[in-house]
Amino acid sequence: MARLDDTDLKILAALQQNGRMTNAALAQKVNLSPSPCLQRTKRLEEAGTILGYGAEIDMAHLGDTLTVFTEVTLAGHQQENFRIFEEGIALFSEVLECHLVSGGHDYLLKFMCRNIMDYQDVIERILTREIGIKKYFSYIVIKSPIGGRRPDLRNYAPD
Repeated sequence: MARLDDTDLKILAALQQNGRMTNAALAQKVNLSPSPCLQRTKRLEEAGTILGYGAEIDMAHLGDTLTVFTEVTLAGHQQENFRIFEEGIALFSEVLECHLVSGGHDYLLKFMCRNIMDYQDVIERILTREIGIKKYFSYIVIKSPIGGRRPDLRNYAPD
């Protein structure tokens, strides 16, 4: 994809705030006529810059939840070991995020479960899949004073 310009960033920022915005409202917000605005939006979608649209859900309205961050160290460090782990961990819907990281561990995972027993059940199911985990260490989230932030796209404006 070509480099993003200020107008593309304005479109992205507006859709980030309200993905249900009509094209007419979006065009007005970013000072374009509707047709060029729609063309730019479609281009951003086709390029994979816009990955999708969805509702932001307040999970507290669905009942109790538990967020857990888990550091994972693999037993082996060949390319195949990473592939097996990533394919295996992707099968668990409780894993919201999986990051290959530098430092003392290989991956940082973010889980969301109903409670600690649910998390323990998920971990046990993961370990029985034998996807190469040597050890893991879990951090139970007590409070999230900052969470769910979206990047401030002004920080990515063209120079």
